[in-house]
Amino acid sequence: MTSTSLSLIASDLDRTLIYSAAALHLPMPDAQAPRLLCVEVYERKPLSYMTETAAALLAGLARSAVFVPTTTRTREQYGRIHLPGPAPRFAICANGGHLLVDGESDRDWQRVVAARLADECASLAEVRAHLLAAADPAWLLKERVAEDLFAYLVVERSLLPDGWTRELAEWAGTKGWTVSLQGRKIYAVPKPLTKSAAVHELVRRTGAERVLAAGDSLLDADLLLTADHAWRPGHGELADTDWSPPHVTALAERGVEAGEEILRRFTETVTEASAAPAGPVRATVPAPGGTEAPVAL
Repeated sequence: MTSTSLSLIASDLDRTLIYSAAALHLPMPDAQAPRLLCVEVYERKPLSYMTETAAALLAGLARSAVFVPTTTRTREQYGRIHLPGPAPRFAICANGGHLLVDGESDRDWQRVVAARLADECASLAEVRAHLLAAADPAWLLKERVAEDLFAYLVVERSLLPDGWTRELAEWAGTKGWTVSLQGRKIYAVPKPLTKSAAVHELVRRTGAERVLAAGDSLLDADLLLTADHAWRPGHGELADTDWSPPHVTALAERGVEAGEEILRRFTETVTEASAAPAGPVRATVPAPGGTEAPVAL
């Protein structure tokens, strides 16, 4: 008799599973382009998409694994997304700052996060003041604070001076913060605020014996390192630096095709491993741009 083990799938959303029109990357002729499903509407306009094939794969995963959307989006921004299949019971928002259970932020987890931020890094107010002082109005379009946890700038990317983001990252690192450049957004996020910490909490709560993950940016590195197996697309910050730890598969696909391939890999792995003994869950917190070796819990 065989036994099954529970898989938890924690995946980034934007530019990993879902894509704006500008990020779709459809290199094939129009007649060969995949059919797209709109999964987000904002101000009465379609905003984010996935392929119909990807949508079917995602809906199927809900029947065989615990799927956890894992995003840097705020709760409000996440609420605009309507993924195919049943609504996930769990979701991770604000880069791990909020753990949603049946749509509600878990208060116990909020207290854990608040304590870590108070003890381990500079305040949001200090970092935000530096961001505003260092940014040039010539290329700064917007400045925002997300959930009173972190800050980000929306910039005119073509006017952003070479080296500015690197200098900001060096300063932020001394304050216990991480900087990530994603499209037109420059994020400044406390290092203790991680997607992986929230995933570990969900592993504890669900009893999952296997963690699969996917993501494209520096803010996803800790998530990918904490998984038993992970995938990254052929675009994004991690691809730009050729970041590929041993258990992270670097895909060649880019754009919306990468999202479909990630879901195909999730499905294949869950199917193949459903009756196999589960391995240890990995845990580490990477330095910015680093590839620390995962350690078994």
